[in-house]
Amino acid sequence: MPSVVDDLQRVPLFSGLNRRQLRRVASGFTERDYAPGRAVVREGHMDGIGLFIVAEGTAAVDVGGKRVGTLGPGDHFGELAVINRSERSATVVAETPLRCLMIAFWDFRKLATAHPDVLWKLLEQLAAVLASERERRALAEAQNL
Repeated sequence: MPSVVDDLQRVPLFSGLNRRQLRRVASGFTERDYAPGRAVVREGHMDGIGLFIVAEGTAAVDVGGKRVGTLGPGDHFGELAVINRSERSATVVAETPLRCLMIAFWDFRKLATAHPDVLWKLLEQLAAVLASERERRALAEAQNL
């Protein structure tokens, strides 16, 4: 079974971190297992306030009761909730046995204040993810015109 550091290394959000920084980040994560059909988080709820990384398995992503995507190993969700403690914008349900890594808001905050070098690299990656998502949505809207 891969270590938490190995699992995090596969995630683009953490690609800017070196091995030492990855070990620091990994120390704040816990592993959680979900059976098929079980919701990890629910749209409009404050459940599971944290960042989740899919380590093994697949999960469906639903918004407004409509399937909008599927997550697999290396994918993540909750990157905004871990910063601003907001309600979930989607429901994520395990399709197969699912193993996730999760870091709660308060553990992420401790990590961020104790290791600003790690925080800065994560913010750079998060900004890139958000910019990419914004570009993807703009392209999709342009195609629907």
